[in-house]
Amino acid sequence: MWKLVILALVAAVNAGYYEDFTAKMIPDIVSKNPTWKAGHNPYFSGYSRQQMERLLGAKLDNKVGGPVVNPQITPAVPDTFDARSNWPKCSSIGFIRDQASCGSCWAVSSTEVMSDRTCIDTNGATQVYVSDEDLMTCCSYCGSGCDGGYPLQAFRYWTSSGIVTGGPYASHQGCQPYMIPPCPSNGCSTESKTPACSSTCESGYSKSFSNDKHFGSSYYSVGNGASGMQQELFTNGPIVSAFSVYEDFYNYVSGVYHHVSGRYVGGHAVKVIGWGTESGTPYWLVANSWNQTWGMQGLFKIKRGNNECGFESSIAAGLAKS
Repeated sequence: MWKLVILALVAAVNAGYYEDFTAKMIPDIVSKNPTWKAGHNPYFSGYSRQQMERLLGAKLDNKVGGPVVNPQITPAVPDTFDARSNWPKCSSIGFIRDQASCGSCWAVSSTEVMSDRTCIDTNGATQVYVSDEDLMTCCSYCGSGCDGGYPLQAFRYWTSSGIVTGGPYASHQGCQPYMIPPCPSNGCSTESKTPACSSTCESGYSKSFSNDKHFGSSYYSVGNGASGMQQELFTNGPIVSAFSVYEDFYNYVSGVYHHVSGRYVGGHAVKVIGWGTESGTPYWLVANSWNQTWGMQGLFKIKRGNNECGFESSIAAGLAKS
C-alpha cells in the first residue's frame, strides 16, 4: 500500500517536469550566446526527469574492447558530405527511428548503420531494416537492453550471430519489428522493460528466423579522431558515435550544438551521416532516435574537430557480409 502511495507521489512531482525544466534552462542557454538555438521539443512533453535520462543508454566505461582501425584522410574527402545524397538508393540513411521509453539508443543507432551499410554494399539492391528488437533482446554481452549497452559489441554480435529484419513499432514488417510503442503526446506513464529474447518471427512472416538473418563481415572502433571519422564515413557509410550528454542537449532545436549549460546526465549513441560548416563553425550531421519531433526533424549538428562532449572518441562501425 505504502509503495503505491510513494509511486503516486513521485508521479505527481514529475508531472510536467520537462516543461518546468525548459522554462528554467532556455534563458541560461541563450545568455551564453551559443551557435545553436534552444527551444521546447514536443518529443519530451510530459516526460519526467527519470524518463528523459533513461533514453541515454550508451555505456561509456570502455570495459569492452575490440579491433581498431585508423583511417587516414585523403584529398578526396570533400568539405561537405551527406550520406543521404551520396547513396541516394539507400532510403534507410535518412529514416529517423524512435527508441521510445527505453535506453536502447546503443542498439537502435547500431542497427541503423547496419541497415545503411548493407544497402551501400549491395548498391541499393538490398533494402533492409535490421531489427533493433532482435539485437537488444538477444545479445547477452552487448549490455542490458533498455538499461543500456555497447555499440561496438552490437557490431560484434552482427558478425558472429547475425540479426534478423524488423521494422518500426506496429509496422508488422520483417521478422521482429520494434515492440515498444512510441510515447503519446503527453508523455509515457511508465518506463518500458526489455522484451524477452525470441528466436521466432512474427506470425505470418514469410521466412524462418534462421533464414532471415543478415550478417556483418567485420566490426571495429574507428580511431584517428575527426579525420578518421570522415574517411570511414566517406568510404563505407554512416558510423555510430557514443558521447556524453548534458542537460542543455534536451533543448536543442537547430544550429551547431556545443555544451553551454547544465550537468552531465549520461551517454547516448547516435548515427553520424555527414559533416559541413555553418557560419564558420564546422559540424557533424547526426541522426538521433527520438523521432522527428525532436531537433531538426530528428537530426542535429554538433561541433566538429574539438571532440565536443567526447563525440569523436568512441566510434563504432562494421562492414556488411556480401
